[in-house]
Amino acid sequence: MPTIAVDAMGGDLAPEEVVKGVAQASLETDIHCTLVGDEAQIQAALDRVPYNPAHIGVHHTRDFISMAEDPKRTLRQKRNASVLVAARLVSEGQADAVVTAGNTGAAVLACGQHFKIVRGARKAALASVYPRQTEYPGQDQLALLLDVGATIRCDTTELVQFALMGSAYARHVSKVPSPRVALLNMGAEETKGGDALVNAHRRLKGIPDLNFVGNIEGNDLAKGKADVIVCEGLLGNVVLKLLEGLAEVVVDLAGTARRENWRWKLGFFMLANSFGRLRDLTDYAAYGGAPILGFEHLMIKSHGRSNARAIKNAIKVAAKAVRDGVTREIAAAIERL
Repeated sequence: MPTIAVDAMGGDLAPEEVVKGVAQASLETDIHCTLVGDEAQIQAALDRVPYNPAHIGVHHTRDFISMAEDPKRTLRQKRNASVLVAARLVSEGQADAVVTAGNTGAAVLACGQHFKIVRGARKAALASVYPRQTEYPGQDQLALLLDVGATIRCDTTELVQFALMGSAYARHVSKVPSPRVALLNMGAEETKGGDALVNAHRRLKGIPDLNFVGNIEGNDLAKGKADVIVCEGLLGNVVLKLLEGLAEVVVDLAGTARRENWRWKLGFFMLANSFGRLRDLTDYAAYGGAPILGFEHLMIKSHGRSNARAIKNAIKVAAKAVRDGVTREIAAAIERL
């Protein structure tokens, strides 16, 4: 079984919920986890929950990067911050992948500092998964969107490489045999979106083993038209935050409506199954996290508000990706390109 280095100090609920998640994973799986962070705090949190000590190790470091700190400046000052040390353990062969719920910028920079980028890859991409409708049997209820923040602007080659990375990840982790890949654009026509997108469309259409379905628009994101959606980081980040915000608003409105009067309560009761399904789909704890792709090693970035269940599931995703050789598949796809 792989060893996963877990940033114990990263996230809004760290270290308590992170340690709890690792403890749960130690009881439910054979995955070995190395908790990276302040040993005293980690051990105190472990003492409050049941766990299997055979599956948990601790690597001590006092420093960590908070969610509000500037990642570039802080990483220069805190060279032994927990997320950096976790990445270093992987680069030195002491672990196989990293899980962190901490500062996103620091996570991406830690990868850049300690991991080699895949040969031939131009840039790495931060991916995210989000819930949507499904349109065919076996389709994963979660779509993969990349990039959502590691880049600002991308050229044609980078968009094409992101498509290959996302397709390889979806095949192995989501178990979709032939993931549908699409470009997020301002129209479905091949000529829309400027030179980078037009040329990316042309090149992706010509890759024989890629299931490229063309351009999709924003109103298609919640549908099952594509399993992997490719875009620049600036656009992807805006889309991701919009989807998260809409999901929270809908769930909040449902809760408010239920409390208003008997008519609202009756309506809520009649739609309870639908609201329950929406709540389940938008529960980030169910899928744990999403990858930073393009490096020779893998980091899974969990939501900043991750609880123990989310951390446990992120560990499972990381272990699955390691076992299935996702980074090797990505490297092979880039080499073929």
